[in-house]
Amino acid sequence: MDRRLTPYSGRVAHVSLSGVVEAPLTEGLQAQVIVPLANLRASPGGARDRQLLLGDAVTVIDRDKGHVFLISAKDGYCGWTAESDLGQGPAPTHWVAVPGTHLYTEPQVQAPEKAALSLGSRLAMIGSWGAWANTPHGYVPIRHLRPLGEWADDPVTVAEGLLGTPYLWGGNSRMGVDCSGLVQLAMQACGKACPGDSDMQMALGRNLPSNEAMKRGDLIFWKGHVALVVDKDRLIHANGHTMSVAYEGIRESVARISAGGGGLVLARQRM
Repeated sequence: MDRRLTPYSGRVAHVSLSGVVEAPLTEGLQAQVIVPLANLRASPGGARDRQLLLGDAVTVIDRDKGHVFLISAKDGYCGWTAESDLGQGPAPTHWVAVPGTHLYTEPQVQAPEKAALSLGSRLAMIGSWGAWANTPHGYVPIRHLRPLGEWADDPVTVAEGLLGTPYLWGGNSRMGVDCSGLVQLAMQACGKACPGDSDMQMALGRNLPSNEAMKRGDLIFWKGHVALVVDKDRLIHANGHTMSVAYEGIRESVARISAGGGGLVLARQRM
């Protein structure tokens, strides 16, 4: 079983694993992320696998000394995060539809900011004050939000809005993102389900025949890496070469990755 997708902490398992593992079972407790970013780790305080954003829904399965083991509702990813990163609140109604924004203490431009929020963060809009949305966490410019269900049209355009974002292993936000995190952000901003890691993403698409030209929005996969096709000549990806989200020529990237020991292209796919 893939630990990333298996809701079993090693001590307690979700009821969906009944008959699969010998462990106490639980339906879990529903919660949501209440901080701008929460690291999802392989073990309590361990290495980061992915990140969760403000408003992401989770199911808590187990607790251990200030950490909780959970299932992420948006992609089924399982792991540990700090218990203080989770809480309760009204169901989100809107999502951050721009690369980044801020939470403010008051509904005015001059007010102190409370936190930076990334594209994809989710908020409950409980009222408005002029051009400002009132949320349980603070005020956000309404023009930076869209109602849930009102999605973007083109994953590549979404990814292009993140050009220059610094590369971060396991990152899922405007503050730092890796290759699969960029693809997931872009796809989910368009209302498309998308898992968190590149090997999982590669299992979803339709493989393109060698004689079929790639088009905007197609994905190119290497072992441990994924990029979005921009046009017939270019791709966009979060990469360790530039340590950022950047454009790169398709031919150039294929040659560079191969020369650097990253192997050949494993798949060309259309989601």
